[in-house]
Amino acid sequence: CTSGMGVVACLPQLVVCSIDLSTVFQEAGLKTLGPEGLFLFSSLDVDHDLYLSAEEFKPIAEKLTGIPPPAEFEEEFLHDPNGETFTVSAKMQPLLLETMTKSKDGFLGVSHSSLSGLRSWKSPATPSSTFSAAQFRAFLPPKGKGELGDTWWIIPSELNIFTGYLPNNRYHPPTPRGKEVLIHNLLSMFHPRPFVKSRFAPQGVVACIRAVSDFYYDIVFRIHAEFQLNEVPNFPFWFTPGQFAGHIVLSKDASHVRDFHLYVPNDKSLNVDMEWLYGASESSSMEVDIGYLPQMELRVAGPSTPSVIYDEKGNVIDRRGEGGEPIQFVFEEINWSSEISREEAASRLEVTFYPFKKVSFPNALMDINMSVVLVVYVGSGRTLRETVLESSPVLALLNQSFISSWSLVKELEDLQADEQNLVLSQKARLHLEKYSFPVEMMVALPNGTVVHHINANNFLDQTSMKPEESPSFSFSGGFDDPSTSTYIRFLQEGLDKAKPYLQS
Repeated sequence: CTSGMGVVACLPQLVVCSIDLSTVFQEAGLKTLGPEGLFLFSSLDVDHDLYLSAEEFKPIAEKLTGIPPPAEFEEEFLHDPNGETFTVSAKMQPLLLETMTKSKDGFLGVSHSSLSGLRSWKSPATPSSTFSAAQFRAFLPPKGKGELGDTWWIIPSELNIFTGYLPNNRYHPPTPRGKEVLIHNLLSMFHPRPFVKSRFAPQGVVACIRAVSDFYYDIVFRIHAEFQLNEVPNFPFWFTPGQFAGHIVLSKDASHVRDFHLYVPNDKSLNVDMEWLYGASESSSMEVDIGYLPQMELRVAGPSTPSVIYDEKGNVIDRRGEGGEPIQFVFEEINWSSEISREEAASRLEVTFYPFKKVSFPNALMDINMSVVLVVYVGSGRTLRETVLESSPVLALLNQSFISSWSLVKELEDLQADEQNLVLSQKARLHLEKYSFPVEMMVALPNGTVVHHINANNFLDQTSMKPEESPSFSFSGGFDDPSTSTYIRFLQEGLDKAKPYLQS
């Protein structure tokens, strides 16, 4: 999966499913609160239990008071000189500049200085580094999350409809705290200026237990972070990989790390977003592009080992050599008592980041019957993810009636060119015929026939508010978003247009 560039495909099932707020409560809520009040309540009620906890009310409190509560951080890691350590190696191949779609020298006013940080970044900042096994305690599941397939936030997203996105005109990341420290240290091996918390959603780090044994976990994780490549006097240049994926095998007390791997997936034709300013202020114009990064990964040289071994009486019987060579061990094979596939674990991480997403676009087109309708977004999906697809009522509707997905436009073109699967090729062609830059919203049948569509620029024009129409403070600006009702109306119109085909 990539971030910021793709196709969103939603499959609304023509089956009535239960919803979190029953019809009775919806009617009572409308009568008591009105549409705007009910929208506000449902947007805050994250777990849909009809009760606002203090944590759920936190965005409102911050908005009203203007004073965010002090951040809570775990106690900083204390180094144990006798603990196990291991070496992590960094490898990377620079971005293939020819894969950038429009940012060649002299094209669209792109200056050489704008891309100076990108062009000079050829290798990892730190090719090799030693870590303590105990530092990786940050990857252990919290209480209540120790079962197979459990997912949790290691670094939760702090973005919401009130905060918006983080500023673009920055050069240096904020000081990391708590679990952010380890992620920052790892990413700093690639470049000295990683931002652990990305400017836009999705933001943060999510983990999932892939396998469990008596003494070990195999934990799969996913990170959304970015790098600032330029320094003064050049204007900021943001380098945002689609995601950092990886896994770690560690003991349940974090005293021993058997394996660790972190990488930017390179199985897509494009896997990096890039944005850069043409001025120093937040209001300066911004240029964007995408490209392909062949390799960016961290691997362990071997399992963690102690620096000193003691006998039962406390006497030293072996120690790490002066050259830093680890003590030689023979490690037992881990027998997992229960496990799921890496693909299943990765899917659970993806759904945690994107609650509206369920399956890949090719899988959405294959193996589905004529009782479903597809909703497809061809092009970059970030604007939609940060607006209508962040809305709790929309997410409730998607989870109730849809199976969701996205893919790159390039992947649709590849599917269209696939002579080995003519059925899928034909469906991809029908979608691409209706596509116009930058994003086309389509409602289509399982056979690929598009029955309803609108360009995202037109969609956003219909839902935008003029500055003089926007109040200085109103819940309407955050919750009663015209794009939400327009989005839902678009889906309903598409379903109405699809019904004659489904009934024939």
